[in-house]
Amino acid sequence: MSWNWKSGTVVVTGAANGIGAALALELAQRGASLALVDVDAAALEVTNARVGSYGVRSRTYRADLGRSNEVETLAQRLIADHDDIICLINNAGVGMVGTIEQVDPDEFEWLFDINFWAPVRLTRALIPELRRREAARIVNVSSILGIIAAPGQGPYVASKFALRGYSETLSTELADSGIALSTVYPGGVATDIARSAKMASGVDHEAAKNDLARYEKGLTTSPADAAKIIADGIERSDARILIGKDAKRADLIQRLFPSRYLKIIARKMARP
Repeated sequence: MSWNWKSGTVVVTGAANGIGAALALELAQRGASLALVDVDAAALEVTNARVGSYGVRSRTYRADLGRSNEVETLAQRLIADHDDIICLINNAGVGMVGTIEQVDPDEFEWLFDINFWAPVRLTRALIPELRRREAARIVNVSSILGIIAAPGQGPYVASKFALRGYSETLSTELADSGIALSTVYPGGVATDIARSAKMASGVDHEAAKNDLARYEKGLTTSPADAAKIIADGIERSDARILIGKDAKRADLIQRLFPSRYLKIIARKMARP
């Protein structure tokens, strides 16, 4: 069945900046009505104003997805305001710098609440609405670090691996429904996630800032290009959407060398 963005409302979390904001603009250009969610109300309104220039219906929702009660309230508001939800894009996410030993368990939990539990809770709340549609979509934005691990980003890696496993299981369970599920694996997309990453309590902040500055140099794919790839993948009902040559390369290396890929990638990164 062909996909029609104009047939209902698309919910996008993390829509104030980065990939989420770019997705809002890309989908608006394709005629989608939008429900835009973020904790940053001011930046969210900027996105909404830009979306408005395309003449589509859009509405904003300020919510802290790290708080379960706010996710529950958000779901209730979305259902009350929109009787035509056709797509949920769980894009919101946060980063954290620190080794496993440096990260306090409370910090680990904070990141998981946003990166993993928020998509789980929001998806569970909206699945009954999506089941009412002839065709619907759930899109979970993981990361290439949901396919390969990386030192110094343990909580983020763990949350994205968890989201990947959750998504693949749910996709199988929804196989007989009209809901298609896509998992997105961005590589180096030029967003603020590295700059805004939380420093774990045990981290040397100066050293971490230097590491993040080096990491940012590898963020070469634009959010607009990422948004187009995601939107095209959703239309095709792609189960896996890889963004960037770096993501495709890392995915291939992991599949070819599952027990040695970390050493191979480390050697490549060490080359001048």
